[in-house]
Amino acid sequence: MNELIFIVEEDPSGGYTAKALGAAIFTEGGTREELSANVREAVEVYFEKPSEMPKLIRLHHVHDEVFAI
Repeated sequence: MNELIFIVEEDPSGGYTAKALGAAIFTEGGTREELSANVREAVEVYFEKPSEMPKLIRLHHVHDEVFAI
């Protein structure tokens, strides 16, 4: 696997959540820096063999903006 993509969303209660596409990995963090560290740790735990680890991790930040017309 060359790249693993995470969908990152703001959590309504604060902080951020990240869910991997194509792998059963989910994590969260209070700040973007904490989230990045938690994503890295979760990926290392999920892929037991270094040869299975992705070369890149992409965090795709989704931001919904809602406003009244």
